[in-house]
Amino acid sequence: MAVSKPLFRAAAVLLLVGALLVAVDADGSSSAAGGGGGRTLLAIDCPKACEARCGKNWKNEMCNKMCNICCGKCSCVPSGTGQDTRNECPCYANMKNTKNGKPKCP
Repeated sequence: MAVSKPLFRAAAVLLLVGALLVAVDADGSSSAAGGGGGRTLLAIDCPKACEARCGKNWKNEMCNKMCNICCGKCSCVPSGTGQDTRNECPCYANMKNTKNGKPKCP
């Protein structure tokens, strides 16, 4: 079955436009690295990051458990140990306990 030149050209253009849209979308998602809440292409070592954040906490075991849950969902952990660094990772800072509305992440 012969395919006409205009139909072939239209299919090629559509394929090219589709490939460009995919490339632009992939480029946009990679720029979220280090942001707060979007999926990132950079992997984070949650246990190590949470150990650093919760190392001096008096409820170390509970802190590590909750931190690892939050890190798994957000792919980030604030660098410091205090409340002042929570905004480095908005996803982490904004996650709330559904029962009492308090921050879920230590």
